[in-house]
Amino acid sequence: MKRYFPFFVILVILSLTFIFPSIEYDKSVKSNFNTGDIAWMLMSTALVLIMTPGLAFFYGGMVNKKNVISTMLQSIVCMVIITVLWGIFGFSLAFGDSIGGVIGNPSTFFMMKGMLGNASWPAAPTIPLLLFAMYQLKFAIITPALITGAFAERIRFNSYIIFLVLFSIFIFSPLAHATWHPDGVLAKLGVLDFAGGTVVHMSAGWAALASALFLKRRNEANHAPARITYVMIGTGLLWFGWFGFNAGSAFGANHLAVTALATSTTASAAGGITWIFFDMLRGRKPSAMGTCIGAVVGLVAITPAAGFVSVPHSLAIGIISAVVSNLVVEWRTRTTIDDTLDVFPCHGVGGMVGMLLTGVFANQNVNPNNTTGDGLFFGHTHLFLIQLLALVATSLFSFFGSMLLLKITDMISPLRVSKEEEELGLDISQHGEKL
Repeated sequence: MKRYFPFFVILVILSLTFIFPSIEYDKSVKSNFNTGDIAWMLMSTALVLIMTPGLAFFYGGMVNKKNVISTMLQSIVCMVIITVLWGIFGFSLAFGDSIGGVIGNPSTFFMMKGMLGNASWPAAPTIPLLLFAMYQLKFAIITPALITGAFAERIRFNSYIIFLVLFSIFIFSPLAHATWHPDGVLAKLGVLDFAGGTVVHMSAGWAALASALFLKRRNEANHAPARITYVMIGTGLLWFGWFGFNAGSAFGANHLAVTALATSTTASAAGGITWIFFDMLRGRKPSAMGTCIGAVVGLVAITPAAGFVSVPHSLAIGIISAVVSNLVVEWRTRTTIDDTLDVFPCHGVGGMVGMLLTGVFANQNVNPNNTTGDGLFFGHTHLFLIQLLALVATSLFSFFGSMLLLKITDMISPLRVSKEEEELGLDISQHGEKL
């Protein structure tokens, strides 16, 4: 029966395309579209998508040579699976009519109904609703892909597919709804998350920690990176795509997009140089790997703050996040936690630092849409306490929710490969391919 299950899934999806063709077109809705905004968001959507292949290179270069293909495929497969899921009901779960402020009604945009014509999203009125949905899809794609670095070199591919579907439905979608939907519980509290500190990085980081604990240590935990040049290429693609990730979250070609672009690139640069200098202070050689990791940590940390802080404060965010993540990486190596590529210290901790520092440095002069207030740096405590509350709630939900999903997945299909399969390498044992 297991052999024919994938074929059954394809038949179900195919039948839905005939039953729900999604051809509604409400001509009564007046258009407020702006061609410049549409052009920028089309570009941003493409930029965010290229981050996933960038992540594949970033992670693929760090693992053993016998696991490069499997590690990269774990990112790429998110592009095909999550896209189909998103088109059927995933977008509705995240942005459909609110159910208690924690999840969307899966029938609201089922099979992308109501997407044609002049329909738009309230927070992005100058672009078509379908474009907004496709832009948000790219966030849904890369979030589970980020987790893969934690269980690299030891997870069964078929089981991973089950987990990423469950994670997208039960962790990512509720967080996206709670944070970015106008009726979401975190949005109503006034939580500021410009482009995904809670929704993307913290959720992936805590899921990564849960995964590392659940799957336990590899049999061969020490390894040499297969291709550091892959890591450098991946960093370039991630940084390039991050402009769409952060500046695109302004939902238009406007001054806010410019601010987000500027704060993103400065925070990344500050993170990269800080990681190098911090390593040198501790007697280590400045490495290409460290430079790349530091730059990505800076991008992670600025993500929630990108459209709420000034450039000088983005430098501070990049510096602080790099130091904190570097220290957590060092701490992790002294424990029994086998987070293969340090996803939690870099993405999880980086996201948490960014969320808290948003509560410190946010300024309403930068973004008038910030109705919650200025940050702690300007003498106000309200925003900081709200950000702290969101951090705790998101952390608990993501960690324990992911742990539960891992146990459910393992009951359906064992997550861990055998010792023999791990020694052979996942490229051969899972995919029958090699470099």
